[in-house]
Amino acid sequence: MPALTQSVKDELTTVHTRMLPSVIAEVSTMFRFAGGLQINSGKVAIQAELGHAGSARHLWELVRQVFNVESELMAVSSAMRQGNHYIVRISRDGERIARRLGLLDSHGRPVRGLPPSIVGGSRADAAAAWRGAFLARGSLMEPGRNAALEVVCPGLESAYALGGLARRMEIPYRSRESRGAHRVDIREGDAISEMLTRMGANDAVLRWEELRVEREVHGSANRLANFDDANMRRSADAAVVAVIRVKRAFEILGDDAPENLRQAGEFRMKYPEDSLNLLGERMTPPATKDAVAGRLRRLNTMADKRAAELGIMSTTDYVESAEKHHQ
Repeated sequence: MPALTQSVKDELTTVHTRMLPSVIAEVSTMFRFAGGLQINSGKVAIQAELGHAGSARHLWELVRQVFNVESELMAVSSAMRQGNHYIVRISRDGERIARRLGLLDSHGRPVRGLPPSIVGGSRADAAAAWRGAFLARGSLMEPGRNAALEVVCPGLESAYALGGLARRMEIPYRSRESRGAHRVDIREGDAISEMLTRMGANDAVLRWEELRVEREVHGSANRLANFDDANMRRSADAAVVAVIRVKRAFEILGDDAPENLRQAGEFRMKYPEDSLNLLGERMTPPATKDAVAGRLRRLNTMADKRAAELGIMSTTDYVESAEKHHQ
């Protein structure tokens, strides 16, 4: 599993919503995309096979909390697949739970796409369903020509349903069939950031944005020899994104920003062209590159969470607004 995908899934397994319909949407989608119903001699079982251990434990825990049922959790290995896979299986009360999850309709028939309760639910339910789909069969490729947030779907109906949920959140997506599977992917950089935010992967958003800026700055540096001064100035624009986000974070948090995070943010604004290593050397006491990066990430994450609570523009929204105004 690519490192970026691994880190996003690690973070998503720490997201816990208090809204029951959203929890059910997440659990239902995980089972739908990672396995589904098994009906043998009229007895219904529900099973999900996952490649990420944390996702399996997360699903097991959600099932226990919502349905007061301890499902089976097993690690299996296969010569056909690299590494372990993890199976979460509900055998006891399988039919009752399948109906509650919307995997069986009122007539006891399997639902082919996603349950109507999710398709017609709230935006929070849509985000929870996308979180479940990503934990089940999602991947995130690093910024660049092939950058994409992608989910492999169990069928055409589920791909249509997942795409519809993205559309409800006003996030552009593409539904396609490739390599023998139906896939829904998001390819625009800003749209990927928005979906990661909706799913609750705030740290992943910061890392994604950092990678985007690094890619743009690195690409620009490789072209400097052939570009004139005007192009050189334009290529440097991407590097100010970090400064814009820090400024917005201070506007949101005011005096609530912890002192160590405030110092990192102030030095980032004061010395915008400095590397993280150099910024750390300027601080009192000095800090490592990783420490500086971590403080800036925590500052922006804290501000974005506060912005979500207040219903105001987050640091990423502010960057987008500034870019549109500049254009």
